[in-house]
Amino acid sequence: MEPRLNVVTLVVADLERARRFYVEGLGWPTAMDVAGEVVMVHVGAKLVLSLWAESQARAEIGPVTRGGTPPFTLAHCVATPEEVDAVLATARAAGAFVYSAQRRDWGGYSGYFADPDGFRWEVAFNPHPIGGVLLP
Repeated sequence: MEPRLNVVTLVVADLERARRFYVEGLGWPTAMDVAGEVVMVHVGAKLVLSLWAESQARAEIGPVTRGGTPPFTLAHCVATPEEVDAVLATARAAGAFVYSAQRRDWGGYSGYFADPDGFRWEVAFNPHPIGGVLLP
């Protein structure tokens, strides 16, 4: 099997709230928008972020549990530490809870924000060679 990831789905409690945050607040354009069901955004050449209404998800995947911090993060990589701060400011203005950025032991600079459902996004400048590969 070829290693590949094409869709990241976040099951959201309130699809309209998630849409307001990602589409109106962050300014991400929709690739698909089905009222009350799903909002999809292209976030890479062959990668889609899917915001799926919990009511619709339960019918397909079964019970959805909530509580605590989800045991994973998503990451948005940028080219400079200044861009980290700018993206975090945009997220804050869109309504995110922002965790301050700082220099990291691995040599980069990053901070986090939580979307309305508590999903954590890291905004990172990675000075190592892999950091450049991740940028458009």
